[in-house]
Amino acid sequence: MAESEVKANNNGNNSESEARIYEVGYLLSPAIDGADVPVEYTNLKDLISSLKGELIADDMPKSIELAYTMEKVIANVKHKFNTAYFGWIKFAMDADKVTDLKKKLDLDTKIVRFLIMKTVRENTVAAKRFVRGDAMRKRTPVMRGDTEEAPAINKEEIDKEIDAMVAI
Repeated sequence: MAESEVKANNNGNNSESEARIYEVGYLLSPAIDGADVPVEYTNLKDLISSLKGELIADDMPKSIELAYTMEKVIANVKHKFNTAYFGWIKFAMDADKVTDLKKKLDLDTKIVRFLIMKTVRENTVAAKRFVRGDAMRKRTPVMRGDTEEAPAINKEEIDKEIDAMVAI
């Protein structure tokens, strides 16, 4: 590449900026009817697509109990929320378009709170571990009522083994 082309690209004169991977986690208001949650979910995905975002992965919002009470002022009235519909969407988007997305999400009265973060394209969802039944049986503690007795401890043998380990 010629030196003049490198300078042009570094000065931001190119028409396209590099797409980055982002994830938005959001809480929808519990005042939304359960039947309307998929509609709001689709609206959020359409908003990202309208800003030339490429959807990578997502999860349908589910009703959760919040760890603490959240407040949001909507139409000059303070609303308190103890539950919300939590969902997330992973997408690729130009960095300059993310500020537009943030502004539009800030104006949406149905969103209690949201967080946009940079991430990676790979799957970052923790997989559930499979535990076999026989592995669980080996880990069960011995109950006090068991009739099996522990082997008797011979103090002389233990002392001999300790002396053998200590003597170098």
